[in-house]
Amino acid sequence: MSKTIVLASSNSGKILEFNDLLGSVGIEVKPQSDFNVEDAEETGLTFIENAILKARNACAHTGLPALADDSGIEVDYLNGAPGIYSARFAGEHGNSAANNALLLEKLDGVPQLERTARFHCVLAYLRHKDDPTPQVFHGIWEGRILESMEGQEGFGYDPVFYVPECGCSAASLPKEVKNQLSHRAKALKQLFAVFQQDNAF
Repeated sequence: MSKTIVLASSNSGKILEFNDLLGSVGIEVKPQSDFNVEDAEETGLTFIENAILKARNACAHTGLPALADDSGIEVDYLNGAPGIYSARFAGEHGNSAANNALLLEKLDGVPQLERTARFHCVLAYLRHKDDPTPQVFHGIWEGRILESMEGQEGFGYDPVFYVPECGCSAASLPKEVKNQLSHRAKALKQLFAVFQQDNAF
């Protein structure tokens, strides 16, 4: 018998990714849009707070366990910005071209050694809306910011994120390679390891 978990997102790519991974342990992941759940207001000051807010909102409206992720990029030269505001760095939510352009502008002339950055992905899993002990999984992907955009794959900040171990941008990596290395892949592996255990959920 499969168990249903609500994903606090309507992103079809994320739904497929989670189902591919969790289907093998008898878990079906459904988007919150299937239950007419509106997005939670992200009022937290950290990735962890926002992931928990989103998961708790999905639990409250569906009565089912919920999973949420909050992710973004942290640039050392900018004291950690854009951070939790990554998706709306340039003002409009989800405008990747504008976000990348603003990031490159803010780092114009900054030497390569000072352009260090990392992607963060935090996953939060709640069994019910009043769960006092959310399970949190955190994946980090280290790199640096390029001086111009490179590559046609990926999304978000991938074109400006240089991956040292591969010698290219995240947007230049084949999908299957990125899905082994990325911050989300690392968080998902932690989640999967826990969900493989008996009574983990």
